Amino acid sequence: MIKVLLVDDQDILVEGLKLILGKEEDIQICGTANNGRKAYEACKGHRPDVVLMDIKMPEVNGVEATGMIKKDFPGVKIIVLTTFNDDEYIYDALKNGASGYLLKDASPAEIAGAVRTVYNGGALIQPDVAVKVLDKFSELAKSGLGKNADPKVKLLTEREMEICRLVAEGKNNREIAKELYLSEGTVKNHITKVLIKLDLRDRTQLAVFAIKNNL
Repeated sequence: MIKVLLVDDQDILVEGLKLILGKEEDIQICGTANNGRKAYEACKGHRPDVVLMDIKMPEVNGVEATGMIKKDFPGVKIIVLTTFNDDEYIYDALKNGASGYLLKDASPAEIAGAVRTVYNGGALIQPDVAVKVLDKFSELAKSGLGKNADPKVKLLTEREMEICRLVAEGKNNREIAKELYLSEGTVKNHITKVLIKLDLRDRTQLAVFAIKNNL
């Protein structure tokens, strides 16, 4: 059973998510919170597997709460839910450790699927989101920040860089395997090795690394 914490300051949206996810046999709503600080406290008490986190909330917003939760509860997966398709929020949420990003107009099937994806170790890096994150890094480069590629890029083989690019495009292991004519097991092994080489936590961080370094 996947334990999910719902975090949003609008009661109607929380009730809607309860209704949507409550119908899923493998998902259990373990608690709710209406701001980021309460979300952090709820993680202490309920130890959820996945948090559905709103961005704009009073006291502590979703981006800040994501950083707080990932610091003290690194095993918790966080999906950022927002009505604002904003590159700043996308960049900061992923940088703080979010496993994915969905707009609130996502379908019930997409939301439930997103919960399962991040619970199973996947990342929700949608192509349009990846583009916005890339745009943000480009802005930083133009302003003189982050313009130099990370030297760790040199540790990667051509095949590993190819896999990094596909991860950044939001492709899962099966899709990567099909595109590169490899087995899923081989793809998984490559990704594990890359994470170790780059000292990264998960494929969300890997996607951000790939975009930042223009792989």
